[in-house]
Amino acid sequence: MFKQLGDRFRRAVSDFAEANDIPWVKFGKNDVGGKLELMRPHLDRQAATGRSGVAAIGVAQEFQRVWTAYERQSPAGAVQWWFTKTDRRVSCYYFYLWDIDFGPAFIKVCTYFPYPAKVWLNGHEWAKCQAERAGIGFTALSNGFAATDDPVVLQAICDRLGPGVINVFLQRWFARLPLPFTTTDRDAGYWWETSMRQIETSRTIVFDAPRHARGFFEALIADNLDLGRPHNIEIIFNRRVRRDTQGTFRTAIDRRDNGGVLVNVFYKHSRIKQYLKDGRAMRIETVVNAPRDLGCNARLPNLEELSAKARACNQRILDAERVGQGCVLASPAFERIAHPSVDAEGRRTPALRFGDPRVMALTGALCHTLLAATGFTNKNLRVLIAGLLGSDYRPGQMTYDLRRLRLAGLIRRLPHSNRYVLTEDGLRIAVFYTKIYNRLLVPLTAASQPQAPGLKQSRLILGVVGRGEVFPGG
Repeated sequence: MFKQLGDRFRRAVSDFAEANDIPWVKFGKNDVGGKLELMRPHLDRQAATGRSGVAAIGVAQEFQRVWTAYERQSPAGAVQWWFTKTDRRVSCYYFYLWDIDFGPAFIKVCTYFPYPAKVWLNGHEWAKCQAERAGIGFTALSNGFAATDDPVVLQAICDRLGPGVINVFLQRWFARLPLPFTTTDRDAGYWWETSMRQIETSRTIVFDAPRHARGFFEALIADNLDLGRPHNIEIIFNRRVRRDTQGTFRTAIDRRDNGGVLVNVFYKHSRIKQYLKDGRAMRIETVVNAPRDLGCNARLPNLEELSAKARACNQRILDAERVGQGCVLASPAFERIAHPSVDAEGRRTPALRFGDPRVMALTGALCHTLLAATGFTNKNLRVLIAGLLGSDYRPGQMTYDLRRLRLAGLIRRLPHSNRYVLTEDGLRIAVFYTKIYNRLLVPLTAASQPQAPGLKQSRLILGVVGRGEVFPGG
């Protein structure tokens, strides 16, 4: 039965291609990541007509989750069929389309029951098509926008992309393409439910001076290699991370084909990637491979909720990086913090002198709270400071230091609570003190320390080995 259904579908696709003069493209095993480039000439040819249509049909052998039937006999000798789902290498058809609303797209349908299907769409291409129709001038970026005459209207166009628009696209093409399910099957309830397999939500920041873009971006990455740590992931993805949370938390730095740097921050099945786009813009993309990673259901009607949460992830990682880059202090601010002062009410604010061990531990502990959305308490901060100092740190000392920070305008107390959050000056001071101490003072003082026992002898031995000399008796 399954074979008959599959053969009927294959004949329908073959007849459809012949009747509409649609070319066939056979994909090889090495074309997994380059199918779109192989189809590009066909898509360009269809786009030149200005009409929606199937540009080409691709055929590939891929592993799919399909039904498999097994024959067995009952104890009485009767023949029974046992059905189970398994991964099998089967034929898949790729219908590469050029749509007047969405531009290039494809619909993939497996040739074996239950005919799993996949749809690929590009929201940037859809927004470009809508902007051209509306007469809005723009400068295109590869898979994005570099500039536009009317940013407000263009943003409103982008916000219109939702489940309804995508569903119209699906129904339009399902009505035109040959499918394994007939109208009778659909009326009986045998049809696909549209769900989200992978959603990429991006934010593109175009630089005013592109010639400095690469240097700035690589310096930005060097300052934020710890974004993948669990305590940062918890804030960026706004999801609680516990000891039993599945997944690997890490920051991965990869080299792109054009020589640029690609940064990946992972959380469960999803990730945030950040890279330099066309040498003139910084792209931040939240790639959601499992909507439940962000607490959303996978059906298409939940797209707007998922997109909002992904945009929030993009904004939070940008906020975290902005803190690290915006730590250059103006001279008056530094003078106010580093020396004792008296405010208008006559309250004296003790100094927070750079280099003092207790002050450096205090600012280092504050850096641990940069992404704490709910702030920190006396107890939370005291544990961090004690760990950094490596000595006893009493509650009275913590109270005194909190007063110093509050009078200096580095922290503020949340209303009706015993929690504190950093102010803008507090963010800059904490990062500035910690960066200067770790990157300047620690390396300089380490150079004047005596060498570890045996280090000089180890260096001599390594030098001998490097010259290829042989030890006596060796």
